Amino acid sequence: MVAQGFTVDLNKPLVFQVGHLGDAYEEWAHQPIITKESPRFFANGLLELLTRTPWWAIPSVWVPVVGWLVSISANRGLPSPHLAATLVAGIFTWTLLEYSLHRFLFHMKPSGYWGNTLHYLIHGCHHKHPMDALRLVFPPAATAILLLPLWSLVKLSVPFNYAPAFLGGGLLGYIMYDCTHYYLHHGKPLKGVSHSLKRYHMDHHFKVQDKGFGITSDFWDKIFGTLPPKSSKKIG
Repeated sequence: MVAQGFTVDLNKPLVFQVGHLGDAYEEWAHQPIITKESPRFFANGLLELLTRTPWWAIPSVWVPVVGWLVSISANRGLPSPHLAATLVAGIFTWTLLEYSLHRFLFHMKPSGYWGNTLHYLIHGCHHKHPMDALRLVFPPAATAILLLPLWSLVKLSVPFNYAPAFLGGGLLGYIMYDCTHYYLHHGKPLKGVSHSLKRYHMDHHFKVQDKGFGITSDFWDKIFGTLPPKSSKKIG
């Protein structure tokens, strides 16, 4: 049940509070708190630990898996040029998945206590605390769970010899995405592509949160007409 005029207490674990905001949740989640401190999500210490992931855990865990998947396709007789092309195809497919998840899942319109709570865990927390360095990347355990149905889908849709390398390419795209996302929030690019990407992503957070859904590039935003207006403000 939604409490009338409910106010979130930022000094207490947040996850089971935000659902009580009701229709006010979305506005609250999109009023960012600019601090590098990591707020507490759960009173339970184990649950709290599982929500915190340093950025370097992503390449450390998943780059060896990419290598293993590529080696499976190589051992199945896939020639090197085909391996390279399949990896690129997997990366490209990931960029569409990255855009689609961000636009249609992460920015869905939640409702009700559990809808608000789930959305906060998935993405609302990132918009509320955009500089929380330990919740910028996806926990490896959760990624592993999601990989199981994804692998089943790849096996059904991609030829036998190509399937492991294709999944490896998709996973490599994901690694690039999570590391890029961390850099856009905590790096300090001076000029060039990285500076433009940072400005583009900061505009998504602080100006037009219903546009700019790409992270590693703005390609799909251009295709689907969701580019944010250009900003002339310098990003530090």
